[in-house]
Amino acid sequence: MTLNSGIDDTQISGRWIQISFFIAVVFFNLCLAIQVFSVGLAYFYNSDWWNLHIWLVRGYSGLSLILLIWVFLMPFPPRVQRLTAGIPVLLGLQFLTIHLKTSFPLAVFHPLIGFSLFSISTTLVHRTSHIVFPKHNQD
Repeated sequence: MTLNSGIDDTQISGRWIQISFFIAVVFFNLCLAIQVFSVGLAYFYNSDWWNLHIWLVRGYSGLSLILLIWVFLMPFPPRVQRLTAGIPVLLGLQFLTIHLKTSFPLAVFHPLIGFSLFSISTTLVHRTSHIVFPKHNQD
């Protein structure tokens, strides 16, 4: 005997995929916050913290590509897709501003791009939270 609760299994799995995406986006955002904190520690306290800054970006930058694939596998709104697509682009620009040697020091843009990256990531957390946890009683 099979009971049908009226809830589609694909609807449940889609919801869990969205929740998992939200958790990954929050994790990415926390990694960014820790990375910014480590820069402050390295600059103002002890330069040994710089190693954490480098280690973090190498560790979580791959997550941006996973999020990029993930966001197009589920029906997320175009705004969430664009925000997610912007993250690996900005990470690439971060990499270029540090490693490209030109007559004009591109590294001056590194903190500005970092601020934009943090802003986009935080906005993505906010937008995704509204999708995963919608308010049913909006007055």
